[in-house]
Amino acid sequence: MAGVAIAGTSLDVLGSLYLAYDLLGGQHGPLRVLTRMVTYSVVFGLGYGAGLGWLLGLTCGVTAGATVAFELRRASEAREHFPLPLEALFSSIRGAGFGAGLYPLLGLRFALAFAGFITAGQIFQYSRGMRPGIDYSAERKPRLTRRQIRGVIVRTLGYIATALICSALVHHVDHSWTFALRVGLVTGLATALGTAVNPLIEYYADSLPERRLGVFGIGLILLGFTLQSLQYWLSLLDVPIT
Repeated sequence: MAGVAIAGTSLDVLGSLYLAYDLLGGQHGPLRVLTRMVTYSVVFGLGYGAGLGWLLGLTCGVTAGATVAFELRRASEAREHFPLPLEALFSSIRGAGFGAGLYPLLGLRFALAFAGFITAGQIFQYSRGMRPGIDYSAERKPRLTRRQIRGVIVRTLGYIATALICSALVHHVDHSWTFALRVGLVTGLATALGTAVNPLIEYYADSLPERRLGVFGIGLILLGFTLQSLQYWLSLLDVPIT
C-alpha cells in the first residue's frame, strides 16, 4: 500500500509538470528531458525486468533511462558529446543500477565487482566512440545501424564475460554459464530494443503538440489520484489485505 501511494503521488507530480508545460519553458524547457527519462526508463525497465526480474528491471530502467535521456537530448541539439569524465559518471550510475539489482540475489561482493567491471567496460567503449548518441536520428520508424548492432554484440559478450569472471573470482554462482548467458542475452536484447526505438522516442519527444501533452498530464493526475485513494477504498469497503 505504501508503494502504491508513492506511485500515485509521483504520477500526480509528473502530470502537474505536463500541465505546466508552458511555465516550464515550452519546447526548450526541462519537460522534454523528463519525457525522455520516463520513456527510456519504461523501455529499459521492461526489457531487463522481463528477463532478470522486476527489481533489476526497476534499478536498471531508472538509471539507464535517466542517463541516456540526458545524452540523447544533447545529441538532438547537434552539440558535442559530454566530456569523458561526465560520461564516466553516467557509466558508474548505470553500473550502480545493475549492481543494486544483483545485490539481493548474489550478495554485496558480487554486486560491487560486477558493477565495477561493467563501469570500466563502458568507460572504455566511450573512449572508443561508442555511446548512446551514436548515429543519432529522430524519425517515425525504428532503426539499427551497423555500428549500433556492433555495439550491441560487444555489450552482450562483455556482460557474459563479466558474469563468468565474477562467478569465478568473487562468488560462485550455480550454473554459472547459464546465468552468464542469461545476463548477457537479456542485456543485449534490452540494448537492441532501446536503440531501435530511439528514433521514434526522439521524434515524438520533440514533436508532441502542447494540447496533447496537457491531456496526457490530466490522465496521469487522475491515475495518480486513483492509486493514492486505493488504500482508503479498501478500508471503506472492508477488503482484507494479506
